[in-house]
Amino acid sequence: MEIFLRRQRDLLKCHLKKLKPYLKVNFTKYEWEQLVSWTFKPSIKRQRTTQRKKIYELYLRRHDRLNNWDFVDRGAYNIIGEYLLDKPKEILYKLAKSKDTWERRTSIVSTYAFIKRGQIEDTFKIAEILINDKEELINKAVGSWIREAGKKDKEKLTSFLDKFAMTMPRVTLRYAIEKLDKQQREYYLSLKQNDKSNLSF
Repeated sequence: MEIFLRRQRDLLKCHLKKLKPYLKVNFTKYEWEQLVSWTFKPSIKRQRTTQRKKIYELYLRRHDRLNNWDFVDRGAYNIIGEYLLDKPKEILYKLAKSKDTWERRTSIVSTYAFIKRGQIEDTFKIAEILINDKEELINKAVGSWIREAGKKDKEKLTSFLDKFAMTMPRVTLRYAIEKLDKQQREYYLSLKQNDKSNLSF
């Protein structure tokens, strides 16, 4: 118990050099929550770019320690997305094409930081890369984030759906249309149904 409590104190001290050990071992959900909640602190938001870069690079280097959607979603947009706001986004496109499920999910979830600022282009571009992913966790994330982007630009969302609704996974479509009016939801679902009908002999 004493060792456990010391580990918690180390996390809360907020020293970058203290973070590495927690990304070298399998840590508990509580420890991850402490780490991610630390990145939300106002003092971290005000840190120099060099410090935020170190946190960002550490997160990417130890991404293999993230083994469920909760761990990914709690850190992706705040650590990766926030850091990349005013920087090139190539890393997200690389992650989107990764064989690792959690890296692909990180690529789309990270864009929430951009969506909050009204920057939605990367969300839709990455969604297009992931549109026919075989993993349901990716399908749900794609649907959720294009829905959120659609709150900023509904026309962009409907244009995307016009292009992909017929062929995207049903779960992606259902998540994406959740905030549309009933008539629009029924329309896009009918496209999906028509696609199935066209495959009948």
